[in-house]
Amino acid sequence: MYKILLVEDDKKLCELTKEYLTMYGYEVFDIKNFKRIEEEFDEIKPDLVLLDINLPYYDGYNLCRIFRRKSKAPIIFISARSSEIEQIRGLEIGADDYITKPFSFELLLAKVQASIRRIYGEYSEDSLQVFTVNGITIDKNTFKMIHGDKSVDVTKNELKLISKLLKNVDKVVTREELLEELWDESSFVDDNTLTVNVTRVKNKLSEIGVEGAVKNKRGIGYYITFKK
Repeated sequence: MYKILLVEDDKKLCELTKEYLTMYGYEVFDIKNFKRIEEEFDEIKPDLVLLDINLPYYDGYNLCRIFRRKSKAPIIFISARSSEIEQIRGLEIGADDYITKPFSFELLLAKVQASIRRIYGEYSEDSLQVFTVNGITIDKNTFKMIHGDKSVDVTKNELKLISKLLKNVDKVVTREELLEELWDESSFVDDNTLTVNVTRVKNKLSEIGVEGAVKNKRGIGYYITFKK
């Protein structure tokens, strides 16, 4: 699980950003004491930093220089300063990307994922053996799905399907994409194989207390959602 340090003094934005990125399997830390930003950075050792510019006690540009000396972790500025000059300055002093406020969380997620792939490897997210999304933990080492104090064993195909759906929360994954996940040179895979395995995934989720999360988009595919 990748650790993200969120250096942002807008408490509401901080809360919403943490909630959104956590849903996609990231471990998000916010700053507890703005006088100790450097110390908290050293303690957390983040894999990526989301950094505002206008901060109490610190200037975001100076922090970017400090973080860059300490770590190769990608740094993405999130700032209301939207001029081209400000964006160029941010990139020149070591930031990997720059997002202007207001922004969509979909754009933020895409930038985070792209930065992580660029620094840690093209398939870094897929290589995670244990990841958590919205309280559901997938352990590829033990072929287990865990939620709270409940766990259930899953097959190779079930694990492939639930992993694909959890990495695309609220987005429809087409039947063709899911069939690609199941494709195996040693076994025959068809549309019926997919339907059977999706039903099994739904049943396994029910066993660990997650009801009705996997939905069918008729004629297109499936998606997982945690919205009530």
